[in-house]
Amino acid sequence: MAKLTHLDPSVFTFLRKVGKNNNRDWFKTNKQSYLDANEHFKAFAEALKTEMEKYDNIEKMKLFRIYRDTRFAKDKTPYKTSLSGSFTRATKKLRGGYYFHCEPGNKSVVAGGFWQPNPADLKRMREEIAMDDKPLRKILKSASFKKHWGEIEGDVVKTAPKGYSKDHPAIDLLRHKSFIVTHHFKDKEVTSPGFVKELLKYFKAMAPLFNYMSEVLTTDINGTPLD
Repeated sequence: MAKLTHLDPSVFTFLRKVGKNNNRDWFKTNKQSYLDANEHFKAFAEALKTEMEKYDNIEKMKLFRIYRDTRFAKDKTPYKTSLSGSFTRATKKLRGGYYFHCEPGNKSVVAGGFWQPNPADLKRMREEIAMDDKPLRKILKSASFKKHWGEIEGDVVKTAPKGYSKDHPAIDLLRHKSFIVTHHFKDKEVTSPGFVKELLKYFKAMAPLFNYMSEVLTTDINGTPLD
């Protein structure tokens, strides 16, 4: 089997049909179409993982189920209209996660970063940024980061986190509760040859942020490695 370079348009064709027929009877009748689309998506994800492993240490690939958890949702439709997955970097010394989401209607997204880090990690991030924000700003202002990701995103506190003045020179970064990046792709990009290589450009542009945060989260304020 030839190595996949993009997502086959048939996957989007199936997902569009799910959007128009989002019920269990239709899905049961068309189960084989789902299995075919899902198998192709798995192969696409594996091709992406193989390429990523050439420059990063990937510990785990996770593909998310198409079945929705409707227990506490207002929307009771049983199936997602997307297929998505994530990659986790290996060992506690390599932080940061990659996410990819394929959905017709120009809704495909690639993302990554540090979403809702635990309190201890967020405290350490802020501690480092407050002490010296220049290394992080250099990464965020780099040509590659700006070209692929634009600006850092993520939920922020309204004014200033506890313990920091709203007049702190790095308050724009200190307000963050998450440090994430996202980029949307059009359907024709996802289904065009070379899309896997295009995704890699975005993930590679994320690497300096991951490396910076990994170093911060595995050392104390003096730069001494943590156990």
